[in-house]
Amino acid sequence: MSGTLVLVRHGQSEWNLKNLFTGWRDPDLTELGIKEAETGGQALADAGLKFDIAFTSVLKRAQDTLRIVLDKVEQPELETIRDEALNERDYGDLAGLNKDDARKKWGEEQVHIWRRSYDVPPPGGESLRDTGARVWPYYMTEILPRVLRGETVLVAAHGNSLRALVMVLDRLSKEEILKLNLATGVPMVYKLNPDSTVASKEVLGDMSGAH
Repeated sequence: MSGTLVLVRHGQSEWNLKNLFTGWRDPDLTELGIKEAETGGQALADAGLKFDIAFTSVLKRAQDTLRIVLDKVEQPELETIRDEALNERDYGDLAGLNKDDARKKWGEEQVHIWRRSYDVPPPGGESLRDTGARVWPYYMTEILPRVLRGETVLVAAHGNSLRALVMVLDRLSKEEILKLNLATGVPMVYKLNPDSTVASKEVLGDMSGAH
């Protein structure tokens, strides 16, 4: 018996729009972000997916995306578990700064390293590896067992917390995961084998990533 795992990155937030480092700060979705979540939810509804449980972070941009998606699939009362293990990567001292201002302060190369290296964290923040260190155990203990029981599980979270999951699911190297950018509001539907490996992956609404 194989279950289904659906990952959705939240829609555009106000700070995405303003080119600010967000991390654990808590801005709202933009109008575009709301539309992205609606489009993603409609794609799931069109695919006929129904969920047994949902997981999200403690940040409202992910929670609001989840709420919009669940409305579209007509499951607004679905049991939902919120946990900071699924929060976005913590950008530490960069949070709230405009990315261009950060480059002026620390230099283009240093900011690029913080943003795109696997294991170099910004001051007071987390690297992608640090983010994975809290995402992976949570996935293994809380999310994966439900999928392996044959449930259909929805996770609405963030670019970096989901990249950490995709790294494991798609068996990507440290170099490969750094090149991966997840589209906002676009669901990724994984069918898992009983041994937790991926049987199939479909990206709804963005066929360039499907296989």
